[in-house]
Amino acid sequence: MTADTGYGDTGNGDTGNGDTGNGSPLHDEYDRQRRRVLWALPTGLYLIGSRHGDAVNLMTANLVVQVCLEPKLMAVAVEAGSVTADLIGSGNGFTVSLLARQDKDVVRRFVKPVHDVERDATGSVTALSGHEVREVGPARLPVLAAAAGYLVCTVVRQDPLGSHTLFIGEVGEVGGEPAEVLRMEDTRMHYGV
Repeated sequence: MTADTGYGDTGNGDTGNGDTGNGSPLHDEYDRQRRRVLWALPTGLYLIGSRHGDAVNLMTANLVVQVCLEPKLMAVAVEAGSVTADLIGSGNGFTVSLLARQDKDVVRRFVKPVHDVERDATGSVTALSGHEVREVGPARLPVLAAAAGYLVCTVVRQDPLGSHTLFIGEVGEVGGEPAEVLRMEDTRMHYGV
């Protein structure tokens, strides 16, 4: 779940956007099994903050993982061509907001690009889609003010992978003290095929 548009919530585990291949019953059953197995992989739900100039965004994502201990590197896969992918690629940085387990309704506010941006008198971003944010790091990237924890990352590598672009970022700043964080299985949301 890393697209500004790619979430499905049908309640029956079928997003309706999967590849049905040649339409044969055997292939369709394999496709359904593949989705069930991939959806069973435990993942968190996060908000990815991005910025380039005055353009800012927060996006719901689940394809986020620490990929190196030294240096501390995080990877996030974002749908190619999405608002977030463009902002991360241009701004060379991103944030990861870790959400408290009870904040599952917050992630639904950020499955589409943010259009509601509030700024204070100095031009600093104070809210996105009605939720308070803070600007962090030298690039003033947005993080959810109510986040249980956050990471600020500088992009050190990006790789196009087909439907998604993988951004690798070095952690430069952290905040918060996360305990019980939101996971995909806490919601009825599904992503991918």
